[in-house]
Amino acid sequence: MNHLNKNNYTNTAQLKEIMTAPPMTAEQHAIIIRKRIKDRRMIEEAREKRTGEDDLFGD
Repeated sequence: MNHLNKNNYTNTAQLKEIMTAPPMTAEQHAIIIRKRIKDRRMIEEAREKRTGEDDLFGD
């Protein structure tokens, strides 16, 4: 099965744009990290649901 992986670290900006852009604030960084964590958890939960791994932990 062919899986398409999204690379969150790919940036097509030119070097000059990157070097002259103001640094990211802590709040902006936190928003990005929270979104990344939320997306990863959603994928993991879908994977567990699909494979039935959640039954291993018993409910």
